[in-house]
Amino acid sequence: MTLDEKAHQPLAELIAAGDSVDSLYSALKDAFEGERTAVSSADDLKALRDRWMGRKNGLIAAANDAWLKAAPRELKPQVGKRQNEIRQAIEAALEQAQNDVAALGRKREALDVTLPGPERRLGAKHPVRRTLEEILSIFRELGYSVAEGPEIESFFYNFEALNFPADHPAVDEMDTLFVEDKMLLRTHTSPNQIRIMEKTPPPMRYVVHGKVYRNDAPDATHSPMFQQLEVFCVDENITLADLKGTLEHFVRRFFGRGIKTRLRPSFFPFTEPSAELDITCVFCAGRGCRICKQTGFIELLGCGMIDPNVLRSAGLDPEKYQGFAAGFGLDRIAMNKYDINDISLLYNGDTRFLRQFR
Repeated sequence: MTLDEKAHQPLAELIAAGDSVDSLYSALKDAFEGERTAVSSADDLKALRDRWMGRKNGLIAAANDAWLKAAPRELKPQVGKRQNEIRQAIEAALEQAQNDVAALGRKREALDVTLPGPERRLGAKHPVRRTLEEILSIFRELGYSVAEGPEIESFFYNFEALNFPADHPAVDEMDTLFVEDKMLLRTHTSPNQIRIMEKTPPPMRYVVHGKVYRNDAPDATHSPMFQQLEVFCVDENITLADLKGTLEHFVRRFFGRGIKTRLRPSFFPFTEPSAELDITCVFCAGRGCRICKQTGFIELLGCGMIDPNVLRSAGLDPEKYQGFAAGFGLDRIAMNKYDINDISLLYNGDTRFLRQFR
């Protein structure tokens, strides 16, 4: 009698013929393992699954009806246990066979070595980062050191030490983002001037950069968070001529030798005298356009001689030491350098925009 015939034969008759419960289920297991080793494709696997686990005609379903349901009461626990064991073993073996067939299929896939490989897109250096690195390289050549500082600042370092009057508009909450009482998100990088001057004896030449925050409504030229960079120098016998010569050198190195500069009087609480530096409009080459309002010049940065009160706040004697400082938004510089007309493009993460700067 074949195994298929036995699977449909009542258990009592098989036992009467000399079979035991253990021998019957061992024969089922051995037969399944023999058939499973011959599986080499998805079709083979489907046929094996239908033959053994089919709900109506599968061998396990037949054994369940002929052996378990028809078993004498005293044999039902033993038969039920063996029936569950072989079902679980076959299900696990079929799952493993499924994985083996899938792996075999992947190995058999042909590899066409003449096809082009997948494109590897290289990252692009952000235009603000490119601008920063170029500026730092210019000032390093002049002997300047580079420093950064905390983005959460105290009211003292952000305002009081920099000679801001208590009623200055920048102190108002409309411009400044306070974290808690007397602690705020810095509105400029100038607090680092005080921190450095407190710890470093003159002479000192530093470039300071980092993120700053202001309560501005975002538009094409404004952002509540932007990058700022400033340069300052403190030593004996520093004059406005040193400031002007340093800035002219920087502008011509960064924008090109054809760029002209001019200083206009201005006011900043932390410098005296104060000025704003204009350069030849990079969009129209000084001929006059909508951006420069037909003047041929655009504003680049604010600057001036460090106010004596600021030097005193840092513990320096203004009778002995003088200094200059200049600060600007890195974003604006990058926009001028790369002809970008909207500051939001620098921060919205659009890869189509960033790929232009590879």
